[in-house]
Amino acid sequence: MMRRRGLLIVLSGPAGSGKSTLADQLMAEDPDIVRTVTATTRKPRPGEVDGKDYFFITEDEFKKGIAKGDFVEHNEFNGNYYGTLRSELEKLLQQDKIVVLVIDVNGSMQIRKSYPNAVHIFLLPPTPKDLRQRLCGRGTECVSDIEKRLNIAKAEIDYLETYNFIVINDDQSDSVKDLQAILKILRPHYIRGGETEAWEQDSYQGWHRKK
Repeated sequence: MMRRRGLLIVLSGPAGSGKSTLADQLMAEDPDIVRTVTATTRKPRPGEVDGKDYFFITEDEFKKGIAKGDFVEHNEFNGNYYGTLRSELEKLLQQDKIVVLVIDVNGSMQIRKSYPNAVHIFLLPPTPKDLRQRLCGRGTECVSDIEKRLNIAKAEIDYLETYNFIVINDDQSDSVKDLQAILKILRPHYIRGGETEAWEQDSYQGWHRKK
């Protein structure tokens, strides 16, 4: 039986670049695009649902998961752990989904080790000034946290040239179109497994270009 795997997209960028918003818009317009649910040790915020917004687990559980190799990537920020469960990612890939991981640069570097064929896209606001304004406009962080995030952003941007694509998020609608254009190029040609068997059975065109 021919088996194909989904397409793994890593979407990174500084806090305030609009990663989550654009990922949500992509999913709203295409049911084949999904996100994994991230595991975290931070406490739930009002309205957040366990298993939907995050998997909320204890720090002890998280550290045991790291030791067992349960996470394909993980990171620590502001005293809390965040990570992508290998089981969740594999489940979606085996369903032939386009899986978008919204993760930072550190997570992107970890993903490259286990999934070397993943496609990495870096998202940026038009200017540093825009980034600062967006962070201030969220109203969710104090001045010291904003400065911390801006310093982190400077370090993250140094990794820009290790990514496959860059999208400047000036206008949300245009940025979604840019991401969709990238996916339109990738979908028919991305090696996902089973290509040889499909070609030998003279079913490659109808199978691989289905989407």
